Amino acid sequence: MTKSKTALTRRARKIKLLLTDVDGVLTDGSISLLSEPDGSAREIKTFNSQDGAGLRLIQQAGLRTGIITGRASAAVAYRARELKMEFVEQNVFEKLPAYQRILAEAGLKDEQVCFVGDDITDLPLLVRVGLAVAVANARPEAKKCAHYVTRARGGQGAVREVVDLLLRAHGKYEELLRQFRS
Repeated sequence: MTKSKTALTRRARKIKLLLTDVDGVLTDGSISLLSEPDGSAREIKTFNSQDGAGLRLIQQAGLRTGIITGRASAAVAYRARELKMEFVEQNVFEKLPAYQRILAEAGLKDEQVCFVGDDITDLPLLVRVGLAVAVANARPEAKKCAHYVTRARGGQGAVREVVDLLLRAHGKYEELLRQFRS
């Protein structure tokens, strides 16, 4: 965790791209399967509406968004389209190659990326990005690598907490607040 609020703000000001994991970050980590009569199963995911609103707000403020997740899910693809997320990498258990593709496509450097994760599969990204964030319910190994650990748990507003931190660091939070108050 960053030693001071000033150091955290300094890191956050450099961020141009917010990437997140999905299970345990944008969701609470539960994987619900609905049995179908034909023997197949349909996956159900629950996303937090404030996280979604935050992702749209951060895009409005000029930052880019994306996900890198180890599982493939139609629900994730649908949610990412709904939120107009620019980068969507699914079914990538080893996340570093997907991250490097996104970085190259976006034309950004590590220090311009914030990644929010929760498990050891996220460590290769957490140790590289400019602002590494672990959610409150993250594995201890992820928290140890993080510059910031959220108060909120994954799927319960943790991403919104990160969005608000980034918006404040970029000086955009009050401006967006004024827009919605008028």
